[in-house]
Amino acid sequence: MKFNYQAKTTSGSAIEGQIEAPSQDQAIVSLQQKGLFVFSVIELDDVFFKKDLFAFAAKPSNKDLVLFTRQLATLIDADVPLLEGLEILGRQAERESFHRVISEVRTAVEGGATLSIALHEHEKIFGAFYVSLIRVGEVSGKMQETLLYLADYLEHIAALNSKIRGALFYPAFVLSAMIAIAILMMTTVVPQLIAIIKDSGVTELPITTRILIAVSAFINSYFIHIIIGLIVIMGAFIYYIRTPGGKRVWDGLKISVPRFGKIARNLYIARFAETLAMLIRAGVPILESIDITSDVVGNEIYRAILLEAKTAIKDGGTLSDTLQRHKEFPPLVSAMVTTGEKTGRTEYMLATLQKFYKTEAENDIQNLSQLIEPILILLLGIGVGGLVSAILLPIYSLVNAG
Repeated sequence: MKFNYQAKTTSGSAIEGQIEAPSQDQAIVSLQQKGLFVFSVIELDDVFFKKDLFAFAAKPSNKDLVLFTRQLATLIDADVPLLEGLEILGRQAERESFHRVISEVRTAVEGGATLSIALHEHEKIFGAFYVSLIRVGEVSGKMQETLLYLADYLEHIAALNSKIRGALFYPAFVLSAMIAIAILMMTTVVPQLIAIIKDSGVTELPITTRILIAVSAFINSYFIHIIIGLIVIMGAFIYYIRTPGGKRVWDGLKISVPRFGKIARNLYIARFAETLAMLIRAGVPILESIDITSDVVGNEIYRAILLEAKTAIKDGGTLSDTLQRHKEFPPLVSAMVTTGEKTGRTEYMLATLQKFYKTEAENDIQNLSQLIEPILILLLGIGVGGLVSAILLPIYSLVNAG
């Protein structure tokens, strides 16, 4: 049997290639005998699926990661060997793709890699923050506590995202319903109305009816073109925001839109403060902590600021000096970080900031939801009133003429 393998040499160089062996276990043993740290050994017939399909479906849900992390902490606390624990968790993984990820992690550990190095090979799935904390847990000997914190952290992020989705679900549903009803009216009801009006010989139509007829005629004449145009525009937009420049523009827009921008800024600041506080508490060097936080924060504007702060610290500056120069960080943030740096309690100040901005964001989300509902009802009323007047006024004129 032939296998594709990925491994590292004792000098740290990554290599990959093919090996023949009776089984996967024998292939791992052969590679280890050559002094290699094995990350993955995949049967050659399975490579197509691995590269083309598995990469798309591999990312587990937040629930999968929380369950995996919490159960691994429980197994480690019960003194179950790491390899055995990974094997148990791999067998009970509900998603086939996640089962495969865990199997590859186990293979890498069995090949001599540490858990953090094995997870680093799947950093797109677990994230830099997750991998870094696992490495800290290995060094400090507090793997169980680290895993429990990670599980709590992931659950907290999921709960916050759920609140945001819940606040936006109702507005999105109402807007979608309005658009669907408008399209239905334009493509079915209005054309029938036009036919009735033409047959009746009515020439004097209200302005609302003339607008409705013009819009309906345009939609019915160019419906396919409109759909294709919308698809092209959406595709171009998605492509643009995935480019470095486009992503920066989009991330800047997210924090500058009225009301929504304030919520986004508070969420990003809370994430920055929580991540950096945890990394400092875990003993990660400040430069590495800022580097990891810049990747975790999830916004290119804040990422650039943090990378600027990293450079400044290398040159003898402080984090607070950089934060003070950017309006994306309110004065409260830079003031508390300054106090933390002077008193040696940066981690405590960051944790306090995280609690404050998390609470602010959650309150704003709740208030925004309550504000959007009456606005949507008003817009819905205006839309329905306009449609009704545009349809009923000509019919009323026909009745009076008769």
